[in-house]
Amino acid sequence: MQANDEVVILLVEDDDIDATSIERALSKHKLLNKIIRAENGIEGLEILRKHGKTKQFLILLDINMPKMNGIEMLNELRNDPLLHQSVVFILTTSNDEKDRFNAYEKHVAGYILKSDMDGFFPKLVELIDAYWCIVSLPKPALESTPSKKGIT
Repeated sequence: MQANDEVVILLVEDDDIDATSIERALSKHKLLNKIIRAENGIEGLEILRKHGKTKQFLILLDINMPKMNGIEMLNELRNDPLLHQSVVFILTTSNDEKDRFNAYEKHVAGYILKSDMDGFFPKLVELIDAYWCIVSLPKPALESTPSKKGIT
């Protein structure tokens, strides 16, 4: 698999063991994109607000985290005019139908249970790789926003 230099993976995960497992698995399956980790939704939003104007991110988001959980982060993302189009996959232990409903209400690209990843992780990596190879993503917000010069 090749790296898409324009896409950075933002892993928002508070559990060190899960984060390490995900990072190793992505590396093992030769997904070469840069990975940045945030330990909660607040850190994730800070990274996106700092770099989201110039970089494209694919977000792997846990739900159950301290300070700001994944659903709260999704609410912030979808209400932010510069970040509302962010591509988000939920990776979680929560099999709660309410969490799944809330995530899809916020237009996630997929909801994946960590318990299912053991046997299906290669398929997940293939899905992520194919997603940005096949799907045409918009440029970062500032690059795609029309200039307002001359508009009164």
